[in-house]
Amino acid sequence: MIQWKRRRRNTRFLFSYSNTWRPLTGWAHGIALRSKFRLQKPLFRNGSTMSQVPVTDELQILRLAAAGEEIICTNSVDSKQEILASQGRKLLLFSGNDYLGLHSHPAVRKIAAKVAEKLGMGPRGSALICGYTNYHRLLESCLAQLKKKEDCLLCPTGFAANMAVMVTLGSISSLLASARKPLEEEKIAIFSDSLNHASIIDGIRLAERQKEVRVFVYRHCDMAHLNALLSSCSAKKKVVVSDSLFSMDGDFAPIADLAKLRQKYEFLLIIDDAHGTLVCGDNGGGVAEKFNCESDVDICIGTLSKAVGSQGGFIACSKKWKQLFQSRGRSFIFSTALPLPVVAAAHAAIIVAKKERWRRKAVWSRVHDFHALTQFPISSPIISILVGSEDKALCASRYLLERGFHVTAIRPPTVPSNSCRLRVTLCASHSREDVKKLISALSSFMEFPEKAIKNINTIAKL
Repeated sequence: MIQWKRRRRNTRFLFSYSNTWRPLTGWAHGIALRSKFRLQKPLFRNGSTMSQVPVTDELQILRLAAAGEEIICTNSVDSKQEILASQGRKLLLFSGNDYLGLHSHPAVRKIAAKVAEKLGMGPRGSALICGYTNYHRLLESCLAQLKKKEDCLLCPTGFAANMAVMVTLGSISSLLASARKPLEEEKIAIFSDSLNHASIIDGIRLAERQKEVRVFVYRHCDMAHLNALLSSCSAKKKVVVSDSLFSMDGDFAPIADLAKLRQKYEFLLIIDDAHGTLVCGDNGGGVAEKFNCESDVDICIGTLSKAVGSQGGFIACSKKWKQLFQSRGRSFIFSTALPLPVVAAAHAAIIVAKKERWRRKAVWSRVHDFHALTQFPISSPIISILVGSEDKALCASRYLLERGFHVTAIRPPTVPSNSCRLRVTLCASHSREDVKKLISALSSFMEFPEKAIKNINTIAKL
């Protein structure tokens, strides 16, 4: 049984806008972190009392539930219906990745239930043994078409997909060297953005252990630094890998600039489009489609657990690369294939997303609404509010939780120390009124730019 000791103290947060860079060191956390919002000092603006208990968000929810309340997190399209559970407490979810609200779409649920009833859950083995079915092939073909690539390989998760790609790159040099140890100039040089996802970083670390790759980390989205590293590298085979839409800061990689450098240095360009798939581009093709650079991306990695609203990962690439990943990607080879209902649900979700284009437009409408009401210069559905310490981030998260908003505090090891933040994600299922309510709650402990004060006062009167 969890024993709670609750302390109350008068603490208030005053936030201000900043566009500065904060230099940080370390491979896992990156060389530089761009902060959009920074906590300045612990001050109260309205004298309200806020609980300051250093506990995880999960324990915060357990604590509320222990008080006799049922916690229901929702941001589905049909979330306006009344919750009938006795003493139920409804939380508006602003921390999920279900950007298009497809996880509970009737068509998606129907096909998943139908396949589960007809064929069961488990694929009964890895894809290379007996787990690969026509359902898997249909989804791969659908994803290849979406990403405008020749073929696609399904993986257990997006994490596994990145691991498979990086580990495969680490084995190519020895394959080309005909069983002898590759010379230094024969090793593959991998250039990675300093704020790439942990799965890319861990995959590169595993590739490094094979001692057949050379690794260079360039400053976050700094094309001048990348250009300098590329020009000074003697390796004949070069690979540049980057997130397309960075999950913690919500900024886009300079895909167009990467494409220009690719033409100059002829490297292999790999992007992780986890947060861009189905969200960006006129057809949902992702960030590369948004910036008209699809033909410049050689390999596109993605996940089915974000806008697709399901589970799994994929690698969209050429047929030759797919064959190589199938034979060398250990996280693919030694993992059980995705369950059939999950695969069928993901396929259905992509079809729905193509037909119901209003969902993607709704996401960007909410981004526009948030910017218009706060004057914060956001460029994506991911909004990073930098707080500082863990205690302050947890305190701010709990403040919102007690007012009906689920906004997670992001802490180490996800982000570097003293750069904890609130991470807000906007979805198609959020209404403009939902965004207004969130901003109103945020305004009670945040200081907005001067231009937004009029908007905030208007919201407060609603």
